[in-house]
Amino acid sequence: MDPNIVCVNLGNIALQMTSSLNLSDVLSTISQGLVDELGAAFARIWLIGPGDLCEECLKSSSCRNRDRCLHLEASSGMYTNLNGEYRRVPLGEFPVGRIAAEMKPYFSDNLKNDNQFPNKEWIEAIGFCCYAAYPLIFRKELLGTVAIFGQRERPHGGFEHVAGFANQASIAIKNAQLFGEVERLNNQLQAECNYLREEIKNEHNHDEIIGRSAIMKYVLFKVDQIAATDTTVLILGETGTGKELIARAIHSQSARRNRPLVKVNCATLPVNLIESELFGHEKGAFTGAQHKQMGRFELADGATIFLDEIGELPLEVQSRLLGVLQDGEYGRLGSPHTHKVDMRVIAATNRDLEHEVCSGGFRKDLWYRLSVFPITIQPLRERADDIPLLADFLVKKHSRKLGKQIRTIPSDVMKTLQKHSWPGNVRELENVIERAIIHTRGPELRLAEKLATPLAEVLAESRDPSLEEVERNYIVRILEERHWKIEGVDGAARTLDVNPSTLRGRMRKLGIRKP
Repeated sequence: MDPNIVCVNLGNIALQMTSSLNLSDVLSTISQGLVDELGAAFARIWLIGPGDLCEECLKSSSCRNRDRCLHLEASSGMYTNLNGEYRRVPLGEFPVGRIAAEMKPYFSDNLKNDNQFPNKEWIEAIGFCCYAAYPLIFRKELLGTVAIFGQRERPHGGFEHVAGFANQASIAIKNAQLFGEVERLNNQLQAECNYLREEIKNEHNHDEIIGRSAIMKYVLFKVDQIAATDTTVLILGETGTGKELIARAIHSQSARRNRPLVKVNCATLPVNLIESELFGHEKGAFTGAQHKQMGRFELADGATIFLDEIGELPLEVQSRLLGVLQDGEYGRLGSPHTHKVDMRVIAATNRDLEHEVCSGGFRKDLWYRLSVFPITIQPLRERADDIPLLADFLVKKHSRKLGKQIRTIPSDVMKTLQKHSWPGNVRELENVIERAIIHTRGPELRLAEKLATPLAEVLAESRDPSLEEVERNYIVRILEERHWKIEGVDGAARTLDVNPSTLRGRMRKLGIRKP
């Protein structure tokens, strides 16, 4: 082909590739243009990407750098499959990999005798005679490579014109990549704004955590210990104890506090939508997926994700979550690509996950991955010292909201509140306080109704104790008699005739703690 015609044809491709800022469209325009305008048998473009398919990559045995490699992103002409043998190429290996590593073009007009191409049978069967490949470089940054196979001989000078075109292609590709990154950040920002708008609709008492008991002080001490790190935290406690408040306190004291705390309630997500909600999906990934959706992990990139009620996750989703925690990578549903994510994970549950692991309801490896730093919030019935502060705070809060002037909580009312077992914990206390304010006519708080004995207590009183309860009560009685001393001549272990470590194990199993 006449070099002048080559220049004109390359100019046509350049005009087309600058008409779009979508990276996929730009790459397709370049590869298809090289086929249509230059008569190439097929043209391919690889871009630098992370080493993401090492376990299944057909070239992994010759790969010396697992951090990054060439990703096949566009292919036109005789071969259009992007998932074949050369979808990943190690840097420095094979002609295209060496071109990328050395950042120098390579030409061959005699493939039959070129030792760089060992597959002579394939070359002769297809009738290939020439090859040209160029590094795609933008301001000394290697973006990837473009390669052309031809079935017709062409002068060496024609390939030199393509080398100049490769520089223009590099600029177009870099512009599209930058635009894509800006678009991704804009989408993430928009998603964060939408998420925060939803969060603002819900009122959170996280300005300060109310509590003066030794138990609560210890919880806050652990929050101070762990907040500044990126360590995964598992918050344990009954429903209504304030696990989300602790998660927010950890996030607000961390280096990620300027980014949102992305909350996912695993118990409220429909089973068929959990993976889509967490990992996101591509358009057409499943029936009803009309557009691409960003998942919560992508939204939490650079921030903190709070996985509430983690014990409710199905086993198949647990395995995918484990992969994210181990490798910091995830993939959208319907996408062959993986994405890196930098996020801090805080999980919470009201379940006994150790028991769930033993029964097969929760993955053991995920349990170990989550419980790096566990924080247990004791139920309200075990920290009665916190009730006066909580009650006073809740009275002021709901009085303002309801337009009431409640100034004091009588001592008899406070004693009633402190004696109640509060199976619903702080959440139940807040409901009782709000109802009391609604019914109170004067400045002194009056309860709206007698606090009912929880159904569980009624049932417990009407049945014979279980063997476990008998054992627990007996151990507690002996411990109290020995002033909670476990070892020694006058220790509880000697009285019970068991090894001290065995006694401690039974205490953990039965939930026995020194007051």
